[in-house]
Amino acid sequence: MQPGLRANSIHSVEMAKIELKPVGTNLLKSVSGESVELQSLWSDKPVVLFFLRRFGCQVCRWTAAEISKLEPDLTAHGIALVGIGPEETGLEEFKEGGFFKGDLYIDEKKQCYKDLGFKRYTALSVVPAALGKKVREVTTKAKAQGIQGNFTGDLLQSGGMLIVAKGGEKVLLHFVQDSPGDYVPLEDISKALDISANVQAGERPQCNDDVCTR
Repeated sequence: MQPGLRANSIHSVEMAKIELKPVGTNLLKSVSGESVELQSLWSDKPVVLFFLRRFGCQVCRWTAAEISKLEPDLTAHGIALVGIGPEETGLEEFKEGGFFKGDLYIDEKKQCYKDLGFKRYTALSVVPAALGKKVREVTTKAKAQGIQGNFTGDLLQSGGMLIVAKGGEKVLLHFVQDSPGDYVPLEDISKALDISANVQAGERPQCNDDVCTR
């Protein structure tokens, strides 16, 4: 684990040796239909890459809104904020919901997801994962903010985050979800980028098996 990054019941952080050169040549599709290489996103500035499980995922929508709190500070420091989904299903609804303030791309071949170690669940393993306490905690926060989700699209893909320095000089953070409810807190994103951010993270709800539901 990278020094300064915390792992607790809500999220986990995994630092791994990522070779940026091969993953950087993977193609993404922008919302306008243009094909771009992943490495173009960090060619001239640092970038925070948020890989969603899917656009209809309630937890992903809440996490997207949470990360977007950093957008003004990221912009002020010349840092790009990018969201990447594994398919187009649910994209329009996600955009209309205004959950994310960064640019959006699609990894149609899911090659970046594979190369970065974002696992795929099986039909049997996804159910207990989706019903786990971590997910229930985040969905409770999402519901409190009026953020809903749906079950359209690929339910088996997990996600994560990659933060890369300008020019691909180094990986500042590589986060791999273990549970669908895992995410990187805002303070850890700011710390990885060595910036100060004047934002308040969403409060963790008091949650137990009796009061929290999926």
